[in-house]
Amino acid sequence: MMSRMKLAALGGLVLSFVSLLVHFLLAKSSVNPFLYEASRYFMDDMNYMDAAGNMVVVKKKLWGKVKALEGLHPYANPRIAYPVPNKQNNGFIYAKIFGGFEKIRTSICDLVAVSRLLNATLVIPEIQRSIRSKGISSKFKSFSYIYNEEQFIAALANDVIIVKDLPPNLKEARKRKQFPTFRPQHSAPASFYLTTILPKLMEAKVIGLIVTDGGCLQPVLPHSLAEYQRLRCRVAFHALHFRSEIVALGHLIVERLRAPGQPYLAYHPGLKRDTLAYHGCAEIFQDIHSELIQYRRKQMIKQQIINQELYVDSFAQRGNGSCPLMPEEVGILLRAMGYPPRTRIYLAGSETFGGQRVLIPLRSIYTNLVDRTHLCRKEELANLLGPETPLPPDPLETIPEKSLKQQTEEWYKAGPRPRPLPPPPGRPIYRHEKEGWYGWVAENDTEPDPSLFDLREQAHCLIWDALDYIVSVEADAFFPGFHNDGSQWPDFSSLVMGHRLYEMASSRTFRPNRSEIYFSLFKMVVCISHYHFVKSLEKFEFSRCFSVLVLRILLNMKE
Repeated sequence: MMSRMKLAALGGLVLSFVSLLVHFLLAKSSVNPFLYEASRYFMDDMNYMDAAGNMVVVKKKLWGKVKALEGLHPYANPRIAYPVPNKQNNGFIYAKIFGGFEKIRTSICDLVAVSRLLNATLVIPEIQRSIRSKGISSKFKSFSYIYNEEQFIAALANDVIIVKDLPPNLKEARKRKQFPTFRPQHSAPASFYLTTILPKLMEAKVIGLIVTDGGCLQPVLPHSLAEYQRLRCRVAFHALHFRSEIVALGHLIVERLRAPGQPYLAYHPGLKRDTLAYHGCAEIFQDIHSELIQYRRKQMIKQQIINQELYVDSFAQRGNGSCPLMPEEVGILLRAMGYPPRTRIYLAGSETFGGQRVLIPLRSIYTNLVDRTHLCRKEELANLLGPETPLPPDPLETIPEKSLKQQTEEWYKAGPRPRPLPPPPGRPIYRHEKEGWYGWVAENDTEPDPSLFDLREQAHCLIWDALDYIVSVEADAFFPGFHNDGSQWPDFSSLVMGHRLYEMASSRTFRPNRSEIYFSLFKMVVCISHYHFVKSLEKFEFSRCFSVLVLRILLNMKE
């Protein structure tokens, strides 16, 4: 009997050792476990095998084309006589564009239309977010940091003459600030350019435009300028191509998401600090995040971007559909529409205000929620950035190392031996702590200037947004957390939805009514609360009756 027990114990030890060895080998051989296990992890979500052994996708209504829109095809060519631009024109227009991905893309479309309207040659716009970042790759600069310059020039050859730079003599005059510079308002009318800008252009032959608010021309032009509206479409959907490295990696992400032949849904939360501040949605967050939103809103009021009060009722704003849908609400909606828990969801956007914490409820509903960091190796993402000059170490994240000479001097200055054990080394201070990226809220009234790390991160965000734009346009379904707010400010989801509508109108793109959704979810919560309240009353009534019955039985027994 004892020998059998010894053999069983020995067998268990051998199996445990083999299991540990296998785990160690797997951990050592895999660079990015999620990358290589993603296809296996995704395999059993929505597909099944029919009798013939073919893979069948369940619920095609969730992913199929919209039949009523299948007859629509992209067409943005001119409809009337459209003369080719002449080199003997009114002069040159150069421009500086400030802002993020959405503002840059919208501003470029507007600048091309303005150049055509003024019969001018456009110098390729300068993207300030990539220029201001010190030490980024010299291989990609300004416009070419995310876009293909050659494609941009060639695609618009019949619309506007575009050059990479001013002639040398004019370039020197620009450095001496001899040309007038204008800062057009957001959504300026075409008459502003014809009456104010055109005379200055014809006089000086060169003017500069500074675009800060994402769009220097009114979004909806009058009927007489319909060809300029089509020109915008040609710029956005035919001329603005990302550089080849970004396109290649974007398509590789799409292939990995569809590895076993399954569809995926792209979701952009739309939780951006500027958006939340503009619409007064601070109260849907807590603590420091609310203060950051309110500070940005205060800035917008000072800049006369907003003509409202600083403090507004965020829940009333949610009720009229002005605030983004929270990730947990999106998760409930997708489940109600029939998307199973193993649906593949690609999280788009380089900024999600509130961080990963706000995505926890959605991730608990849909475990296959992934982003570019899950599907790409670090080397693949680093190749997009090119060779960069290393920045000095961040004092908020690293402790300066002491040389051997300094350590020796401290050792001899420490006093007589025997001495007590030295104290533990100082703990590094991270950005999420009080002295970190938001510590100024409790100490100062003004937000500090962005550091070198912040400027470089802002430049990198342009590339991440470009990647996510490709994946979102190619997705089988797209769900925006926020879009088309009526403020005429560009947002990521509206750009994606417009691109999908132009290239493949029948693809499944959701346009949720945020106001209706908010009240529906509110009613659902009230009904559930009422149900639980009634149930608790029923339990209370039952327990009260049961107690009275027991008491009567005891009294009868006493008698």
